[in-house]
Amino acid sequence: MLVTCRQMREAEERVFAAGASAAILMEAAGGGIADVVRQFFPHPGTLVLYLGSGNNAGDALVAARELRKDGWRVRARLSVEPEQMKELPRHHWLALPDIDRLGSAPAADWKSKGPLILFDGLLGIGAAGELRPTVRALAAEMNALRQSHHAATVAMDIPSGLDGDTGTPAVDAVIADITTVVGFVKSGLVTDTATAHVGRLSLVPLAALRQSDGDASALALTPELLRAWLPRRAFEMHKGQAGRVGILAGSRGFLGAARLACEGALRAGAGLVTLLVKEDAYPLLATTLPPEIMVKPVADYREALDLRFDVLAVGPGLGFEAEAEILDLLCAATAPAVMDADALTMVAKLGLKGVCSMHGPRLLTPHPGEMSRLIATHPEWMELSRRALVEAVAAELPGHVCLLKGSRTVIARQGEPTLFNTTGHPGMATGGMGDVLTGVCAALIG
Repeated sequence: MLVTCRQMREAEERVFAAGASAAILMEAAGGGIADVVRQFFPHPGTLVLYLGSGNNAGDALVAARELRKDGWRVRARLSVEPEQMKELPRHHWLALPDIDRLGSAPAADWKSKGPLILFDGLLGIGAAGELRPTVRALAAEMNALRQSHHAATVAMDIPSGLDGDTGTPAVDAVIADITTVVGFVKSGLVTDTATAHVGRLSLVPLAALRQSDGDASALALTPELLRAWLPRRAFEMHKGQAGRVGILAGSRGFLGAARLACEGALRAGAGLVTLLVKEDAYPLLATTLPPEIMVKPVADYREALDLRFDVLAVGPGLGFEAEAEILDLLCAATAPAVMDADALTMVAKLGLKGVCSMHGPRLLTPHPGEMSRLIATHPEWMELSRRALVEAVAAELPGHVCLLKGSRTVIARQGEPTLFNTTGHPGMATGGMGDVLTGVCAALIG
């Protein structure tokens, strides 16, 4: 669930009232943050702590203490003098007396053997409004180091200068590559205006903080949540039980899309993958695809209705020459189907009501351009936030799922919590990612 800053503070107060120690929570938070750094940066380098007076600085110091055991060199930049820190962060600062405290040395003189990681521990969720000059200067320095030194910024719970409720960034708000969220994801972190500042979300759960008021209609996708949804495979399971995936993709000039979708399905664990292509594309694909993929030439795509598939994936690189066949197939098929790329452009001509008339459940995976075509009859929806837009589409498509792609992918189905993806990185901004996603989704459905 998502929580507001006030709800987070109230949850902490209830835990403290029940006898929990703030020191123990800080140890758990700092240890979890250190584990996140180990996950993404397994080889030690230089860690620069940007510290304010609050408990976020304490979390950063605990994490730094643990990482130093792994060989990380730890340096620090402070926005206040240590005696101005709260009790716990001051305690942890004094417990690390040999930290190299950086003065006004030009950033260009900084050198790091291994990765250069910046810890944003300047401000927590209690801060709001514009940054005061000292903090703003340090935040701007962090952002500059990301450019000049390719440093990676890890925010403690929230990037400094970002409003935890609205996601509105202040001038020079920290741009984080990873935000290590402690306890619960704050509602402002998944708003459209926050994405560029938050980066990848990594939740650090705290055993003592298991309950809170909040928005139960939205969830951040975490490994723990996803793991519970994946079925355990029986030891004697065979390929026929692991999903029969039928993929309709590829045409002359767009053969790579078919290959990417098929390989995505294979890598995601599909038992049997069959690619259906028109006869003119068959010799071009049959000899180039991995041997596990069965390539079946068809004169009419509607032949798929007579084949045994647990799920269909339709659209990547398909072209529009057989549009009538594809629309008939999508309307008539009782099996679940993933609709992407050219299939979405075709379906857009039917409107959302056309999707409702389809016999089987459908997963729509549009990027923003495809989404604009799907909602052409609702132009006012283009002013909505990504979450509100996906929820509006889902409300029009009961029983179907809408996945709006982007750097903060949002997934919605009527009557179920809206889901926010926490993973990904800018390197995914390249052609073919959507084709792979189509195959992966089909495999998981199958």
